Amino acid sequence: MVSGIWGKKIGMTQLFSGDKVVPVTAIDVGNWIVTGIKTKERDGYNAIQVGCPRNRYLNQSAAVSWMKKPKQYFLFIREIRVEDLPENLTIGQRADFNTELTEGEQINVFGTSKGKGFQGVVKRWDFAGPPGSHGSTMGKSTGSIGFMRACGKVLKGKKMPGHMGAERLAVKNLDIVKIAQDAPVIFVKGAVPGHAGSLVFIQRQVK
Repeated sequence: MVSGIWGKKIGMTQLFSGDKVVPVTAIDVGNWIVTGIKTKERDGYNAIQVGCPRNRYLNQSAAVSWMKKPKQYFLFIREIRVEDLPENLTIGQRADFNTELTEGEQINVFGTSKGKGFQGVVKRWDFAGPPGSHGSTMGKSTGSIGFMRACGKVLKGKKMPGHMGAERLAVKNLDIVKIAQDAPVIFVKGAVPGHAGSLVFIQRQVK
């Protein structure tokens, strides 16, 4: 049994559970192919390497030649670490590990947040900003960043303008609300990090 699977975030929508509306995130967990197998004896750890084919190759059967030119045929290649390798696992087969997921199961989702570029302290750290009246000319500047005791030095960790977003984040204890029967798509309650089309890792909780 694998500890998790890779997927692509489609976007957010809503589902009805009885008379309540539940906000969910749709994640595409299909179209992954086993591209490599790592063993503890040879590589130091057990892992399954999976790849997501480019759109032009989605409807084609994987061939051995694909593994020799992975950048040509695959859009993403990632690893899934496992304690024990599944039996009868071969390179080139479909990685249908999403069939092990069940509705109502709790998972952890890892993703990269949206990049917002260089931002000031008001947007990056939610500073209140200067007074809105009485002739303030401060604008949205940071303000004081030190005091006399530090002898002109800026303390480490001071909240200042800088690059915002594009960070690895995790959202834990999310429920799988629904698993689509006609497509390899799962619907997870709540929001997950990243923009539409970004990669996310769905980790199964170890009990």
